[in-house]
Amino acid sequence: MPRSPLTSGLRRLYGLTLSSLLLAAAGCSSLPPKTADIPDEKAGTVNVSGAAGPVSATAERRALQTLVNEGKKDLTIHHLKTLTATGDADLYQGNRTRLLVDGPATFGAMKAAIAQARGRVLLQSYIVEDQGVAAEVAELLLARAAQGVKVAMIFDAVGSITTPDAFFKRLVDGGVAVCAFNPINPTKRPGYWGLTHRDHRKLLVVDNDVAFTGGINISRVYGSSSFGRRGKPTGEGALDDGWRDTQIELRGPVVPVIGQVFETTWREQGCKGDLGQPASQKAAAEPGTRVVKVIASDPRDKDNRIYSALLAAVDAAQVSVRFTMAYFAPGTDFVTALRKAAERGVAVEMVLPGRSDSTLAFHAGRSYYDDLLSSGVRIYQMEHALMHAKTAVIDGVFSTVGSSNLDWLSFVANSELNVIVLGDDFGGEMNALFERDRAASQPITLEEWRQRGLDDRAMETLSRMLERLL
Repeated sequence: MPRSPLTSGLRRLYGLTLSSLLLAAAGCSSLPPKTADIPDEKAGTVNVSGAAGPVSATAERRALQTLVNEGKKDLTIHHLKTLTATGDADLYQGNRTRLLVDGPATFGAMKAAIAQARGRVLLQSYIVEDQGVAAEVAELLLARAAQGVKVAMIFDAVGSITTPDAFFKRLVDGGVAVCAFNPINPTKRPGYWGLTHRDHRKLLVVDNDVAFTGGINISRVYGSSSFGRRGKPTGEGALDDGWRDTQIELRGPVVPVIGQVFETTWREQGCKGDLGQPASQKAAAEPGTRVVKVIASDPRDKDNRIYSALLAAVDAAQVSVRFTMAYFAPGTDFVTALRKAAERGVAVEMVLPGRSDSTLAFHAGRSYYDDLLSSGVRIYQMEHALMHAKTAVIDGVFSTVGSSNLDWLSFVANSELNVIVLGDDFGGEMNALFERDRAASQPITLEEWRQRGLDDRAMETLSRMLERLL
């Protein structure tokens, strides 16, 4: 994918530039120097919103002051400036976040949230199945609909192609509004239709109280945890249990924003059914402090916003770049950015799959390993579980959790959803989770990698060529 240029001329709010806000918040006389990889363009302005919408300039300063006070002040300012230079300047303050590791923790939290719904439940997933924990979620949705809660679901017609029609009909008959994204048969809905355009987003929004997003589908493969396992599973069913994945739970002003992502898709797809109104937000037991950015990408956009934000963050990295990624085949521009970061002394590390449910993406990604390893990038391979998470933490202050992989399909064919959480506190949680994954994975050395067989090399070459054609 071509490198998206950084843009200038962003919106101004209250006549204050991002630089002046940050300087006022941090009490600095100057910003940290830019790396050679960041174009010398004026940073844009930042638009901070809270529960009641855009906040005053004074409240913006207070929010940024709280953010930089978490620690790593210069790095936080640096990445805020980089983020706004890509055109992504809308931030939401006062949120609470919780990392959810693997299926049991995630579905436990999601089911608890659905059970407490008062007004509506919005669920969107690439895969919706009818077995195991996925069936449990369906039963809970039916129960809430029977009690008068408005429940709506969007599933991808290709991702959920093996799920029986009878399963969705039962939901509809039980009062759940159900919509297939871009049905394979274009006559099934009017307006825009694209067979290759898939909805890869995973989100759940319950009223204005809580939202979830990340890599976890409504699928039976998340019935058990990945941790505590030993060795590489073999035989039939080896790919069907104990997947390693990450979801994020969010509470605060960002929740309605994620709800709007669902509503937009519902309207554009011509979905039928009343979404109702969310119940008013419950008062928080304690105020949130997280500053969050929501990025919803769409293949119809001129530039992929998630790709642009991640690429800019890697280019801006000064200390560390850590990716935990299910499907890694990002193309030469992104690989070059990772290599250049490592070559200028940044610690670049990635935990990637040792096995995968996508042979093509798996081998396409491995075709870049030699270049990465030779530049000093450290790669760790997870063998005991199927790696499906899509997360990154850069310099300990720029963190992202979402549905987007670092591969061609995510960049040019899929609708995706990521959240960026800024600050050292959440970054510390992300770093701890990365280190846990790294400890459970096997390092790949350049010497060992160059000893792989000709069959592997041939598969890598073929997969890189085919991956962008399918």
